[in-house]
Amino acid sequence: MDRCRCYVDDRVSRVAWLNRSNIIFAGRDKWSLDPRVELVTKGQLEYSLRIQKVDVYDEGQYTCSIQTKEHSRTSQVFLIVQVPANIYKVSEDITINEGSNVTLTCLASGRPDPMITWRLLNPSAEPLDGDEYLDISGITRTQAGRYECRASNDVASPDVKYINVIVNYAPFIKDTKSSDPQVGRLGMLQCEASAIPKPEFKWYRDDKRLSNGQGISIQMMGSRTLLLVSNVTEEDYGNYTCVATNRLGIHNASVFLYRPGTANNMSGAVAVSQSLWLLLGSLTCLLLKC
Repeated sequence: MDRCRCYVDDRVSRVAWLNRSNIIFAGRDKWSLDPRVELVTKGQLEYSLRIQKVDVYDEGQYTCSIQTKEHSRTSQVFLIVQVPANIYKVSEDITINEGSNVTLTCLASGRPDPMITWRLLNPSAEPLDGDEYLDISGITRTQAGRYECRASNDVASPDVKYINVIVNYAPFIKDTKSSDPQVGRLGMLQCEASAIPKPEFKWYRDDKRLSNGQGISIQMMGSRTLLLVSNVTEEDYGNYTCVATNRLGIHNASVFLYRPGTANNMSGAVAVSQSLWLLLGSLTCLLLKC
């Protein structure tokens, strides 16, 4: 609701409200067909125009025309209509391959024109360079996450929308663990990879792919895999290969099953306490009956 004020005195013979040369009120007679427009009078002094549910089309110059016996004068009011920022188009959530170019869209309306700002809601949530369009060249996995688009023009609270960006990337084996069991005991090798989509794992000994059976148990646990060797023999010691794959690529790493007392770091393998691994392996075997 907005009001255009005009004041008169007892010398006034005629008074009217006009907008763009169209008469709205002449005296107390309403000429406008707009039901939102009404006259506000207090005694004989105030002659104001009130507009309910103001719209942008109401913006413009309004004239209060006053005529007395001696002369006429006008009082003019320019109505400026402000509209809160409103985001009317925003990009859908997107899944994209690493290295691709991405453009996120955030279109907003309002009066005055809203300002668009972007943030990637990672721990720092620092502002990003962009306006209606946020261009990301050669996107990396570290740029995946929830993007915030904020439109503000200080008329009301900012309008905020969010876009989730998932970045697919090829597997990368980030951790391997080995053990050094005694003959006849349980040996365990672990391989962990980072990838989107989730990686698939395979185990090899030399050029032979390993599978469950004959003392071998392979367990898949999301981004990790375990190779369990029950009742270790001399022939079981040596190099194993963990292979992680998804539709974007492949990565492999060597993991060693060491003889007791020879465990050391090799090709990224991390030697761990035999007692810890045997405890974990034993619990796994009890659950899986290997």
